[in-house]
Amino acid sequence: MFLHKARCALMALAFVLPAVACAGFADVLDTPASMSPLASRGLLNGVALAGKRVVAVGQRGQVVYSDDAGASWRQAAVPVASDLVAVCFPTSQQGWAVGHDGIVLHSSDGGATWARQLDGRRVGQLMTEQLHARAAGDPSGSGADAAALRDEVERIAAQGAENPFLDVWFSDEHNGYIVGAFNLIFRTTDGGQSWVSWFDRTDNPERLHLYAVHGIGSDVYITGEQGLLLKLDRQSDRFRAIQTPYKGTYFGVVGTGDAVVVYGLRGNAYRSSDAGAHWLAVDTGIQEGITGGTVFGAQGLALVSQAGSLLVSHDSGEHFTLYRQAKPVPSSAVAVVGDVIVTAGALGVKTQASH
Repeated sequence: MFLHKARCALMALAFVLPAVACAGFADVLDTPASMSPLASRGLLNGVALAGKRVVAVGQRGQVVYSDDAGASWRQAAVPVASDLVAVCFPTSQQGWAVGHDGIVLHSSDGGATWARQLDGRRVGQLMTEQLHARAAGDPSGSGADAAALRDEVERIAAQGAENPFLDVWFSDEHNGYIVGAFNLIFRTTDGGQSWVSWFDRTDNPERLHLYAVHGIGSDVYITGEQGLLLKLDRQSDRFRAIQTPYKGTYFGVVGTGDAVVVYGLRGNAYRSSDAGAHWLAVDTGIQEGITGGTVFGAQGLALVSQAGSLLVSHDSGEHFTLYRQAKPVPSSAVAVVGDVIVTAGALGVKTQASH
């Protein structure tokens, strides 16, 4: 499982880094990403469109961007060397990237330069402060559940910068969510100037990893381990669990105005045309994990896999066709700009015509 193994390997790296730093090495949170002419060929985990610009993020804080649909690439200036996992641009200029060591980066120039908004040194402290503030405002918040929540928050705070954020999604330049390991989830309504923990606002009592967050139409979905699928209930400001036929890991969710598609291990994908009330299995024709997806046009969907398969749908995910490739490359993310499909993965970014 390419993505699963890659994520696990990066998480293991996050646990090791503090010990390495004690041995005299600079902390990746204090080290700018190195500039390299080969940055576009290294491990890249996420890709997104900033208008017509393509932006990809990956290992050691490296970010590359292209203004010619992937024909050529430039490297961005990034203040940290943490491994980056995902990126989102709600507008052509404003974008966010997240990754290991609890890092959250922001760009206001279409991905050319980046600034730190949050990191793992601050995440646990922020959660603790907000939990105490809520308790002070609501003295009735006591009992076993409250005590368990306090214990969980204290554990995360004690771990420091160990836990990664694994995905980010913004509906516009102000409102967004970041999600990650062990049920980490934060929301912002001011473009990341401040972040509010939603750790206690998910139907995820086992604190399973949250792999992806994405808005489809007026709904916001989160996917995770063991068949976890959550949907935002705006009335209660809480992510409620939705039942699906599959109990394996979902790596992502994508969709159009017509339908929602969740995808994950062993080529499994399920489609709902009624906002998650009912689900039907999608025949993907592959057995490997599906690791990334995107929307293009009115009804177009593209999915990529750990083995490099590329699946394309022109009917909102009801049917997928396996795209013929001369040399498939393990992929973790995909974007479509014009008539060019851009994939990101183990060997960097790759482009190919969409027809």
